[in-house]
Amino acid sequence: MTGNSNWKKRGDKVFIGTYSRFPAAMVRGEGCRLWDADGREYLDFLAGIAVCSLGHCHPAVTEAVCRQAGTLVHVSNLFYTAPQIELAELLIAHSFADKVFMANSGAEANEAALKLARIHSGPGRYEVISLAGSFHGRTLATVAATGQPRFHQGFEPLPHGFVHAEFGKLESLEGLISDRTCAIMCEPLQGESGVRPLEPEYLAAIRKLCDRYNLLLIFDEVQTGMGRTGTLFAYEQLGVTPDILTLAKAMGNGLPIGVMLTREDIAASFTVGTHASTFGGNPVAAAAGVAVLRLMLADGFLAGVREKGEYLAERLADVARRFPALASGVRGRGLLLGLVLTERGREQGPAIVQGMFEQGVLINFAGNIVLRFIPPLIVSREETDRMIAALVHVLGRLA
Repeated sequence: MTGNSNWKKRGDKVFIGTYSRFPAAMVRGEGCRLWDADGREYLDFLAGIAVCSLGHCHPAVTEAVCRQAGTLVHVSNLFYTAPQIELAELLIAHSFADKVFMANSGAEANEAALKLARIHSGPGRYEVISLAGSFHGRTLATVAATGQPRFHQGFEPLPHGFVHAEFGKLESLEGLISDRTCAIMCEPLQGESGVRPLEPEYLAAIRKLCDRYNLLLIFDEVQTGMGRTGTLFAYEQLGVTPDILTLAKAMGNGLPIGVMLTREDIAASFTVGTHASTFGGNPVAAAAGVAVLRLMLADGFLAGVREKGEYLAERLADVARRFPALASGVRGRGLLLGLVLTERGREQGPAIVQGMFEQGVLINFAGNIVLRFIPPLIVSREETDRMIAALVHVLGRLA
């Protein structure tokens, strides 16, 4: 019995079946590469779903984690810890925000944002407008905020106070605003529903609506934040500043951490006991976050992400032109890109992902619309070329 099949058998025996897993047990990672229990190597263009943005086991992050783990792992938020403070200071210095709340995941960061929006807006103002196709998490409140009915099924009744506007249609959104509305929540680019960017003009119009109706604007940058789109935060290149920002995923490069950022006047609505997280911003995860931020803020790093993204987009556009029966174009920003599939291509989406896996390349099929490419931000041209060669091979068999 091989290593993979042994681990699969043992895992299937003990895990609740909430995931559809590849038949591989990953045992080691380095940079943009992974190895499974059979010793097979993979080129990772999924990055743990936009998490390992500095690649697997980046030496600076590993060193920071090991150093902190040998000093202090946990003490609770009844005390101050240096890594948590240093991370908060770095985030504030490079964003619009004055204050942060630390959690363990994107869903938790979004929960904090939703609670803050409600308590800040006062009695009677509790509704949050989000967009069709959005994804904000899998807790009950964030599932309710998520604009994809398939995630709601079986969990009704969902928490009250969440409504969904049509994607990209301002009149639909404005029509949902009432005296109960406290906030508008959106991702600058929807990742899970098919790599769908919102236009800067649309986001600017939402900002104006929030100002006109005294609403809070929440940007969920769990997937787009931390350099993924070529700036530290996507909002920076869009010319629109939110009132509340949520981050997670790449913040810890694999360690669980989430952060909500906001202005001081809004943060003041959270007082002692109104919200908390036992493990939020724990010293080890925060130390990883500090290391990640320092690397991303180094001269040339984010410019390099933009350059790598342009190259990947060009190569994917070439693929679309080569296989017009399967692909129609490319969309996204930075290194969050989707190859848009035709109707015929969408029917083959799972088979394409499986074919890439068999070729030793990891991608996924997002929103039943696009092949999603979210490699580590350190990906090289040579690695991109290897991925493209595998993609051409797989599509060539299906065309």
